[in-house]
Amino acid sequence: MTPSRDISRLIEIMAALRTPVTGCPWDLEQNFATIAPYTIEEAYEVVDAIDRSDLDDLREELGDLLLQVVFHAQMASEQNAFEFGDVVEAITRKMIRRHPHVFADKDGNLASSHVKEVWDRIKAEEKAERAARRPPEAAPSRKSLLAGVKAGQPALTRAMELQRKASTVGFDWNDPRAVLQKIREEADEIEAALDRNDKKQLAEETGDLMFALVNLARHVDADPEAALRATNAKFERRFAFIERALEARGQTLEQASLAEMDALWNAAKGEEKPTDGRHDQVRR
Repeated sequence: MTPSRDISRLIEIMAALRTPVTGCPWDLEQNFATIAPYTIEEAYEVVDAIDRSDLDDLREELGDLLLQVVFHAQMASEQNAFEFGDVVEAITRKMIRRHPHVFADKDGNLASSHVKEVWDRIKAEEKAERAARRPPEAAPSRKSLLAGVKAGQPALTRAMELQRKASTVGFDWNDPRAVLQKIREEADEIEAALDRNDKKQLAEETGDLMFALVNLARHVDADPEAALRATNAKFERRFAFIERALEARGQTLEQASLAEMDALWNAAKGEEKPTDGRHDQVRR
């Protein structure tokens, strides 16, 4: 089978991979749940390529993400639920419906300030239509304020959205310093759980601490996902400095002591231009 610019070739390849007996054993073992983590991972890799302004890599990563869509559609087709063409039809219908100012039959032009208002109204109408199609037993007995926050988002992003939604009714801190105090309280609770060696409580309290940190990020207008990505990059950069310095000495990481690595870590920090004149501590 030869490569092609035609999407139908990719669909054919995926179908071949999922064909019993002759297909790929790994692909045949997968289901929606086992593939979902890869879908999230590929979306993150698209974002990473964008952050690096690497358009060649972006092309590759978008292809990997597209494969995820085709994979899910193929599995749905095998269950006679829907096919890839149905996915395309659904999104094209949605985009046409949500942009009446562009695709209206008559003069439907809107001012840019009104576009988001129309988008949100149409989204609400679509959500109501989907809810009406669900079986009665699937409908919640009471619509929660938080029901509109999508469950499939990364945890940090969803935490931010849950907090934003709750803040619309006044359930929020008024001062970032109050959030900082909450962070200190959560850290104290982790310490208490450490004293008890309570692993279940430690996991719960760690989640509470992370939720509070997201709250602080929201209050200081920082994107927690972007902030953590930047810190990850900083950690990688400084750790690479340690590796290079040890290699120049003829040492391996395994041969170096923690004290030696800490000294090199501080040296790496010293070589970086400080952003605010303060020392930071990424490793611990």
